[in-house]
Amino acid sequence: MKRGRGPKEKGCRDWRWLALWWHHFFLLWSTIDGQTRYSIPEELKQGSVVGNLAKDLGLGLSEIFDRKLRVASDAGKQYFSMDAGKGELVVNDRIDREALCGQSASCVLPLQVVVENPLQSHRIEVEIRDINDNTPSFLTQEINLKIPESVGPGRRFPLENAEDPDVGSNSLKTYTLSKNDHFSLKFKDTTSGKAVPELVLEKPLDREKNAFHQLLLTALDGGTPVTSGTCKITITVLDNNDNFPVFSENEYKVVLKENITTGTFLVKLTATDADDGLNGEVRYSFGSRTPDSVLSTFAINVETGEIILKGPLDYESNKYYLIDITAKDRGVPEMEGHSRVQLDIEDINDNAPEIVLTSDPSPVPEDARSGTVVALISARDLDSGENGKVTLHLSKSSPFALKPSFSNNYELITSGPLDRERSSEYNIEIKATDSGSPPLSSKKIIPVTITDVNDNAPVFTQKTYNVYLKENGVPGSILYSVSASDLDFGENAKEVEDGKAVPELVLEKPLDREKKAIHQLLLTALDGGNPVLSGTSQITITVLDVNDNFPMFEKNTYKVSLQENTAQNTFVVKIAATDADEGPNGEVEFSFGSRTPDSVLSVFEINPLTGEIHLKGDLDYEKASSYKIEITARDKGVPEMESHCRLQIDIVDVNDNTPEIVLTSEPQPVREDAASGTVVALLNARDADSVPPPCTHSTRNSYIAMSWVRRSDALNRFKSILFFCEEISDIYLGLKCYSHGC
Repeated sequence: MKRGRGPKEKGCRDWRWLALWWHHFFLLWSTIDGQTRYSIPEELKQGSVVGNLAKDLGLGLSEIFDRKLRVASDAGKQYFSMDAGKGELVVNDRIDREALCGQSASCVLPLQVVVENPLQSHRIEVEIRDINDNTPSFLTQEINLKIPESVGPGRRFPLENAEDPDVGSNSLKTYTLSKNDHFSLKFKDTTSGKAVPELVLEKPLDREKNAFHQLLLTALDGGTPVTSGTCKITITVLDNNDNFPVFSENEYKVVLKENITTGTFLVKLTATDADDGLNGEVRYSFGSRTPDSVLSTFAINVETGEIILKGPLDYESNKYYLIDITAKDRGVPEMEGHSRVQLDIEDINDNAPEIVLTSDPSPVPEDARSGTVVALISARDLDSGENGKVTLHLSKSSPFALKPSFSNNYELITSGPLDRERSSEYNIEIKATDSGSPPLSSKKIIPVTITDVNDNAPVFTQKTYNVYLKENGVPGSILYSVSASDLDFGENAKEVEDGKAVPELVLEKPLDREKKAIHQLLLTALDGGNPVLSGTSQITITVLDVNDNFPMFEKNTYKVSLQENTAQNTFVVKIAATDADEGPNGEVEFSFGSRTPDSVLSVFEINPLTGEIHLKGDLDYEKASSYKIEITARDKGVPEMESHCRLQIDIVDVNDNTPEIVLTSEPQPVREDAASGTVVALLNARDADSVPPPCTHSTRNSYIAMSWVRRSDALNRFKSILFFCEEISDIYLGLKCYSHGC
C-alpha cells in the first residue's frame, strides 16, 4: 500500500536537492556589514509587503524605472517582485518554508537586487519564519504487531516515527499512547538525535482472555495551537513460541561512498533465535513501513541478512538512510526481532560546478571606466565540503575581471580600456573549478557587446583631392566622387551610411576658366554623434581650357598713311590680338583675309606670329591711292577660332611727276590792236600727281592767271589769258607751270 504524508508530501520531495544547496550556501555565506535583511513568515498572501526596498537602498522612486531595478533569485522561482510605484519589495508567489529549506533550522532566501546605469548589485536577505502549518503524520495509518503470550513484562517493541516538516517549536515534540492495561510508551535515543517511540509490555498477556488489543498512538508538535497526528496500533496475541530473534547489535552503522556500483555488498546482519528447529530459523526483511526510496535502492538476502546495493546512490538527494530491519523465525506463531541500519552516504566529487548568470550581461560603452559592472555571476556545486568549493577563472586576454561580492557570487567588471572599433564583442570564457580530487570544472561563454561612443571623426580617404574639369561642363553633371569613413557605428556615424559616405561633387553652373582657373573647396563630413565630430578634405578644382574664345583685336579698324615713296621692308603697322584661352587655344596667328587680292599680297606682308606688317613692294599713288585689307587672327585650338579686322592704308602722294603743257590749238597771229581778252591759243597743262590746292604759274616777264577746269580723266586743264604790253611788237612767251607740290 502506498503511504501518504499529507498535502505537503509532494512539495517536500522536490526540495531535497534545494535544501542541500541552501544549507551549503548558508554555511559558506559570510556576513557583510550593512546588508539589508528582512524577516517574514511563510505562506504570506501574494502582494504582501516585505519592506521598502528603495528607501533601504537609498534609491528614489524615479531610479526604479530609470535604472531598471529588478530582483534576481537563485531559488528557481521568483518569490519576490518590486512594486515600482511604491518602491516596496512584495511577495510574488506562495512561499513554503518546508519546500525551500526542509528541516534546516535557518531558512534565508538570498536575493540580488540589480540596477543598471551603472550596473550594480545589492545583497538582500529574506528570512522565512516557520509557522505551524503542518501536522505530525505517520507513514501508515495502522501498525500491526504480533506478540506471543509468553513474552514477559519489560519487552520493548519499536514503533514508527511520525514526521512534522515544521521546525523549531512547531516541530514534533512528543507522543502519547491511549490508556490501556498492558502497555506503556517509552522512547529510545538514536545516533541521529531523534527519539524513537517504543511500546513497552507492562503486564503479561493472556491470549485466552484477550486475543487482540487496539491502541492509539498520537504524535504532538510544539506549536500554538498544538497539532497532532495519530496511528492505530493493532496487537495480535500469539500462542507460545518462546524466543524472539535477537540481533547482534541494536543499530548497525555503515558509511558508503556515493559512487559504489550496484550489487556491492554493504553489511551483514546477524540475528539468533534460542529456539530449536523451525522456531530457531531466522529470516530477514526490511521493516513493513520501509519507504519505496529504500526498497528501490537496497536489497536484503532473507536467508543471510546481507544487504547489497540495488540502485544508484546520490549524496545530493539523500545523505543517509535509516532502515528498520525485521528478523522473523519460522515458528508458530512467528516471533520477530528488530534492529536498525544507518547508512551514511559519503560525498564524492561527482558534480561539476555550474556557472549561473544572475543578470544578463549589459552592453558596455567603449569609454566605460575600469571597474564598470558588466554582469552578475554566481557559481554553485551540488557537492559538499571541498568538493563543493568553487573557484572561477577568467581568461587573461580580455579586458575584464571577476570581482567577488559575497559567497559564490561575482561581478564581471571591466579591467582595461575598451575600443569598439577594434573589438565590438567579446566572448568571455569563464571556467569554474571545484576543489575535489580530482577537480571537476565547467565553462561558460558570456557574450559582451561593446557599444559605440562618438570618439572617431569622419576621415576622408585623401587629405586633398585634385579635380581637373573642362570649362564646358554641363550643369548637373557629376564631377567627382569622394569617400569618407567613420569607424564609429549607429547614430555616431548616422550621416555616413554603413560607416561610409560617398558624396558626389556636382556642377551647378558652367565654369569659365578665363574668369577663374582654380577653385578651392573645403569638404566637411559630419557624423550624427553628440557632440558632432567632423573631418575635412581640400578639393582643388583646376578648370581645363576649351577653345571657347575668339581672338580679340585691339581695334576693329586700323588706319595707316604711307607716302608713296616709302622704301620696301618698311614697318607699316603692328596688328595686336589676344585670345583669353590658354595653350594652343590661346596662341594667335595672323594672316591676310582669304580673299585678299594679289595686288595687296605683292605689296604687303604680315608676320603670322607678331602681327607686324611690312612693305614688301613699291607704292604708286597714281596706281592705288589706298588699300583696304582684311586681317584674320586665328588660334590653334580644335576647332580653330578666328576673328577679323580691317586695315586701311592711305597712300600719300609725293610730287614725283613733272607737269606737262599741251597746245590744244596752234597759236593764231594776233593783231596788235587786238582787244584785251582776245584768244591767241588754247593750252592744256597736266600733272599725274594728285590735285593740290590752287597754285600759281608765272612767266618770265609776266604773270599768267589760271583757273582750274577739272576733267573726267583726272588731268587738269588750264586756260591762260595773255596780257600784252602795248610797247612790245614781238612776243617771246615762256610759260612755266608749277604744281601744288612745288
